[in-house]
Amino acid sequence: MKGDFNSMDIMDIENYNYELPEELIAQSPSIIRDHSRLMVLNKDKKTIEHRSFYDIIDYLRPGDVLVRNNSKVIPARLFGIKEETNAHVEVLLLKDLGDDVWECLCGNAKVIKIGTIISFGDGSLKAKCVEIKDEGLRKMKLLYKGILYEILDVLGKMPLPPYIKKQCEDNSRYQTVYAKVEGSAAAPTAGFHFTLDLFEKIKAKGIEVVDVTLHVGLGTFRPVKVDNIKDHHMHSEVYEMTSEVADVLNKAKKEGRRIIAIGTTSTRTLESVYQKYNCFKECRGETSIFIYPGYTFKAIDAQITNFHLPKSTLIMLVSAFAGREFILDAYNEAVKEKYRFFSFGDAMFIYGDNSR
Repeated sequence: MKGDFNSMDIMDIENYNYELPEELIAQSPSIIRDHSRLMVLNKDKKTIEHRSFYDIIDYLRPGDVLVRNNSKVIPARLFGIKEETNAHVEVLLLKDLGDDVWECLCGNAKVIKIGTIISFGDGSLKAKCVEIKDEGLRKMKLLYKGILYEILDVLGKMPLPPYIKKQCEDNSRYQTVYAKVEGSAAAPTAGFHFTLDLFEKIKAKGIEVVDVTLHVGLGTFRPVKVDNIKDHHMHSEVYEMTSEVADVLNKAKKEGRRIIAIGTTSTRTLESVYQKYNCFKECRGETSIFIYPGYTFKAIDAQITNFHLPKSTLIMLVSAFAGREFILDAYNEAVKEKYRFFSFGDAMFIYGDNSR
């Protein structure tokens, strides 16, 4: 869509809005992971198909490389009390900065000053504010004895998005089956639809599966609050790629085989690395990449993704990949067909005939 990338209006946040009935916001995951629905978009032919997720294998070719984000969600949502006043404070652990200092998003942040100590549960975990940042963010020094993640398993809750009204009965359903590296404050939800059995079938078809890591934080889920999307500030997130994965991806790229990202976080990791090095490379760093229409994709050829919130950076990313008007047409079709939306909702596979 030629006008998609040249129009000044493409930067207007309202151009990424759509109407969504509240009853289509999924409140729980599909009973069987790969039995969720799958909308298949050919971004070149502008076609839409309606399938089940387990049919994804029909759209994968021998030689394709599937890239997963193996980050694991931690029980990062904590409810505590300010020691001096007993004021209730909610703290969301976002990013491990080292030496037990974490970047945190704090509710009731105005009561948290330098030196403020928040106590959680039985006091086996405390957090002392060491730096005040904007937008409700604080740097907090965690004080505890023992192993932090074991303490969080007892005191913390899974950081479900606010549109999900109740906690999961089974916390493993807010994890992918391949979650491995602890550190995310939200799940890479496009991976929810995969089962271990489905991966075995995919590999048996001659498709390689590799892992990268991006710890999901504020950069992924922070809402856009500006009228012009260019004014939105993306917060950085930590990512990592091993040399073995880089070798697989570079070989696939050289041989003209498709690289397919599972989720927007995998997409952002791959594009961040390729944008920086013009190839895939063993690396670890932070990315604040913001992908919106006008961006030229260098790393990926197709992606699997969920249906995203109106006016979010994620709907902008998929709009950059497939065209804003086509994506919004597909979303309106999904509403009409009563697809389930957001973290626990259904999926899309977006590909093109012109990408290898």
